[in-house]
Amino acid sequence: MTKNLLLFLSLLTAIARAESPEKSIDLLSGKDLAAWQLITLPTAPAELATVCKYNADGSLAVAGKPVSFLATQVDYENYQLHAEWRWSKDAPKNSNGGILLHITSGPMNGTAWPTCFQMQQKPTRVGDLLPMHSAKFAEKLTTAAGVATPILERTAANSEKPLGEWNTCDIVCRGSSIEVTINGVIQNKVTQCQPAAGKIGIQLEGTPFELRSLRLAPLK
Repeated sequence: MTKNLLLFLSLLTAIARAESPEKSIDLLSGKDLAAWQLITLPTAPAELATVCKYNADGSLAVAGKPVSFLATQVDYENYQLHAEWRWSKDAPKNSNGGILLHITSGPMNGTAWPTCFQMQQKPTRVGDLLPMHSAKFAEKLTTAAGVATPILERTAANSEKPLGEWNTCDIVCRGSSIEVTINGVIQNKVTQCQPAAGKIGIQLEGTPFELRSLRLAPLK
C-alpha cells in the first residue's frame, strides 16, 4: 500500500480525538516539515520535500503544484491561528489558494479537496469562507443554493495587501464558531459549524506563494 494511499485512508476516518493545544505551537519550525503531510490525488503523487522548501530567512516557499493540500498530522479544536503569506509581485490575477479548517476527510467526490472550511486567499477575495463538500454552518450563503462552489463573502471592504506584500490573518475557532480577521479587519464569522474540529491545511492551486508564520495558540 503506497504512502499517499495510507494518508488518504487515514483522513477518511472520522475524528476520534481532537486536541485543544495547551500552549502556542509553531507549525512552521524553520527546521523541518514534521508537522505536515501532503495529500494528493492518487493520479498525481508527489513528495512533500519537492513542494515546500525553507528559505534562508525561515519563510516557507510553496511551489503551488501539484493541485493538492498540506494537512497537519494532528486534529485541533478551540484555537487561534495566526498566518502570514504573500504572493509574488508578478503573480497571475487568477492566483488561488486557501487556509483549510476542520479537515475531516481526504479528497472527496473526484476533486482534490476534503470536507472542511476554506478561508479564501484568492487576490481580491481574501476573507471569503467556503464550506467544502458536506461541511456547513448556520449563516446564509452569498451564492445561490446548489452552486458548485458555495461561498459566504467577506463582510467588510477588501483589506488585503497588494501583490508582493505580506498579509496577516487571525482565525479564531472556538467551539462551533469561526471568526476571520484579515490585516486587522474582521471579515467573516460563522456559527454552528459542522465539523467543529479537524486538521488544519494549506491549499495548493497552481501558483507559488510564501508563508512566514503559522502559529496556533490555545483558547480557554
